[in-house]
Amino acid sequence: MSEIRQPIAGDVPLARVLDTMTREGTLYEKLDDARVRCVACAHRCVIADGARGICQVRYHRGGKLFVPHGYVSALNPDPTEKKPFFHILPGSITLTFGMLGCDLHCANCQNWEISQALRDAAAGSLPERVTAEQIVSIARRTGAQLIGSSYNEPLITSEWAIEILRLAQPYGIRGIFVSNGNATREALEFIRPYVIGYKIDLKTMQDKQYRKLGAPLNNVLDTIKMAKAMGFWVEVVTLVIPGFNDSNEELMDAATFIRSVSPDIPWHVTAFHPDYRMTAARFTPASTLIRAAEIGQEAGLNYVYAGNLPGSVKNYENTYCPKCNTVLVERYAYRILRDQLTGRGVCPTCGEKIAGIWV
Repeated sequence: MSEIRQPIAGDVPLARVLDTMTREGTLYEKLDDARVRCVACAHRCVIADGARGICQVRYHRGGKLFVPHGYVSALNPDPTEKKPFFHILPGSITLTFGMLGCDLHCANCQNWEISQALRDAAAGSLPERVTAEQIVSIARRTGAQLIGSSYNEPLITSEWAIEILRLAQPYGIRGIFVSNGNATREALEFIRPYVIGYKIDLKTMQDKQYRKLGAPLNNVLDTIKMAKAMGFWVEVVTLVIPGFNDSNEELMDAATFIRSVSPDIPWHVTAFHPDYRMTAARFTPASTLIRAAEIGQEAGLNYVYAGNLPGSVKNYENTYCPKCNTVLVERYAYRILRDQLTGRGVCPTCGEKIAGIWV
C-alpha cells in the first residue's frame, strides 16, 4: 500500500480526521429538519443534527447523514478461506479492506483497535486515504477474484464498499462482506447487486449475552434468514469461547437454527484466544471444537468446519460430499491441498451437486 499512503497529522483528533473523509450517505431517511434515521444496521439510529450514530462514524450535519468514504485502515490480499469462506472459489485471493468503527462493542473483539475507534480512547488506527480506482487496480495486480469488506463491521461503510465493488464488477471481481449480521433489509438490498458472499457471526444463542455485545439475538437470526432468502451465499461463524457459549445445549441451539434455514449453510466453529477485555478467559481447546463440529453434524448440517487450530481438529478442515463422503477439498489452515470442486461444483464420485460458488 506504500504507493497510496497520504500522511495525516498525528496531533489532530481522530474524529476530526475521519470527518474530513466522508460524503453524504444513501442508507438513511430524513425525518424532519432536525433528525435523520440511519438504516445501515439494525440499530436504525435516529440522529439529531450534530450527533453521531452508535457506530460513531456516521453522523448528521444540516439535514444530511455523512458516512465514511475514501480511506482504509487496512488493505491486504488474503486467502478467501481466511474470511472464512470455504464454499467460494477455494484457493482464491480476496483483496480485503477494513475501515474504522463498529455498531457492536464485543469484549472479545480481535480487531478492537479499529472497530472501537471513537468509542475507546485506546483504540483508533490512523486511516490511509485511497480511491476506489486504486483499490480495484491493486485487486487486479494481485490477481484477486474477490474484494472483501472486513476487519471492522462492513455494514456501516456500505456506501464506500459499493462504490469500490461497482468499479470492480466489469473486471469480473466480485464482492464479499464479513459481518456481525446486525443488518437491515434496506442495507442487504443495497449491497446485493455487488456482493455474492455474506459471512455472519452467530456469537451466542442467549439474547441476554448478545445484548451485552450490543444487539438483540433476533436481529442476527433474522439477518441469516433474510440473506439466505435474498440469494447471498451465506456462511456462519461461531467463535467458541469457554464459559461463554460452549455448552452442548447452546451449540445445539445454534446448529439447529442454522439447519432450519438450510442444511447447506456452512457452519464454522472457531477457536478463541484471549483479547481486548476478555483476557481472563481460556483458549479454546481442540477437543471443544471437535465436540462443537460433531454437534453440528448431529443437528443435520451438511458442512461443518473447525477453525484456528490447523492440524488439530481431525477432518473438520475438509469439505466432504454429504452423500458419499468423498473428500472434495482438503485443507490445512488456509492452504488448499486438494480441490475437486472448482470449475465443476459436483462430487466426482457420485455426481452430487455441492452447494457453493465454484466458478
